[in-house]
Amino acid sequence: MIRRHEDIIIESLARFLTPFIQAFALYVLFLGHYSPGGGFQGGVLMGASFILLVIAYDIIEGKRRITEKFNIVLNATGVMVFSGTGLLCLILGGEFLDYSQLAAILPVGPEEARGLGILAVEIGVEITVAAIMVSIFLDLASAGEHEEALK
Repeated sequence: MIRRHEDIIIESLARFLTPFIQAFALYVLFLGHYSPGGGFQGGVLMGASFILLVIAYDIIEGKRRITEKFNIVLNATGVMVFSGTGLLCLILGGEFLDYSQLAAILPVGPEEARGLGILAVEIGVEITVAAIMVSIFLDLASAGEHEEALK
């Protein structure tokens, strides 16, 4: 049985810091076009913000809010965004992840289409990495037990 120890200072700090960590994760994602950063680093920060909340509050509450099904959906969404962008480039007559082909369906030139294609892939990577981090943490913290076994 996992016991909950309430600490108002830790809970308040976690609640206060989480939006700033998530905003920084999005900043790192968008910064990835021009300097070091991108989907993986942003995904790690985003996942860490959720992990911070679970540590500050409760593993049971965390697994109730971030269920295994929700994590699976997030993982699939991220992978579909990544692979869907590549497949769309193939359908449009280019190579896998040849982002300039996206100019055929976007109202921009090939250069801007490359930037938007990279951004789409980075968003997919961020979603997947964040979901995987949270999933690994919850599995390790709960010894692999599902929601019903933690009650």
